[in-house]
Amino acid sequence: MLIQLEQAKLSLRDLETGLNDLKASIKYDSLTQEVQELEAVTGEAGFWNDPKKSSKILKNLKIKKSLLENYTKLRRSFDDVSVLIDMAIEEDDPDNVEDVLAELEKVRSAYEEQRIDVLLCGEYDGNNAIISIHPGAGGTEAQDWAEMLYRMYTRYAERKKFKLKVLDYLDGDEAGIKSVSFLVEGENVYGHLKSESGVHRLVRVSPFDAGGRRQTSFASVEVLPEFTDENDDIEIRDEDIEVVAHRSSGAGGQHINKTDSAIRITHLPTGIVVGCQTERSQVQNKETAMRMLKSKLLEIKEREHLERVEDITGNKMKIEWGSQIRSYVFMPYTLVKDNRTNWETGNIQAVMDGDLDDFINEFLKLSCKGTETD
Repeated sequence: MLIQLEQAKLSLRDLETGLNDLKASIKYDSLTQEVQELEAVTGEAGFWNDPKKSSKILKNLKIKKSLLENYTKLRRSFDDVSVLIDMAIEEDDPDNVEDVLAELEKVRSAYEEQRIDVLLCGEYDGNNAIISIHPGAGGTEAQDWAEMLYRMYTRYAERKKFKLKVLDYLDGDEAGIKSVSFLVEGENVYGHLKSESGVHRLVRVSPFDAGGRRQTSFASVEVLPEFTDENDDIEIRDEDIEVVAHRSSGAGGQHINKTDSAIRITHLPTGIVVGCQTERSQVQNKETAMRMLKSKLLEIKEREHLERVEDITGNKMKIEWGSQIRSYVFMPYTLVKDNRTNWETGNIQAVMDGDLDDFINEFLKLSCKGTETD
């Protein structure tokens, strides 16, 4: 038992090095000063005279304050565990070992989570995310794969205690889905889920093939930051959109009205199509669909470094062989491999049940390294 505690103390030293690096990464002293300055600004007379500006300041304050408080809490937990280990070694009581090691694991887990949060360095990483899934060619098999991915992200949201809201859902012909769009809400949602944007490839024996042959299917996942009014610098002219009302369909549950209240909007200059069917009225569905369209346009504008929305073209993601970001193999062996980071696991069932943290974390490490290089 004493050996376990000595090993724990050695682990603690490595963890302390990580904590010191984390403190340097967040620029603890300057961050503390920034939080104090922003708090002072919120107390100034006339702070609320410009709601848009004040909202941005408060959002920035919340992010910085959360980063600061999380690190302070983590450091306090580390110090507490350090004291517990020293006491346990001194008392040489085997009954304490299990509890001490459990506390050490909690601190290590909290450190890893916070280390990843620091990697969320993008401008919109703190935003909610709008995710759309579309099957590639292949009929029922591809549509079933799209539904499997939708289930995977639903499970992921549940694991992370994020809120998920279906915006648009279109059933497949025999099984699966033709398309689904949903909003995921929570802290740093877009920062975590942006890594999922791209083509996902499935290899398995199809349950829809009577001959039991192996099939390859593709589906695209599009992840956009949700832009709110404070981000809204996009003007969409009425003559540039086509709005169609239709009857809601799909597995939206009790919140889908079976009336002609669903809305589909086509942005004519780009061919981008968005839809919403889960709000209570046609007006609300149109408002939500317009926010989705603006998010799409603004994300493309930012990504392509375009000067004007008018410069955006309707280039579509190729849902085909060679364009995939990740492969999911169910046979003749089980493997999930990310083509960008080379991270892989044989536990495909855990991944399909929403265990995506390792894939997301490896992507964040890679993308932040690229940013540093640039």
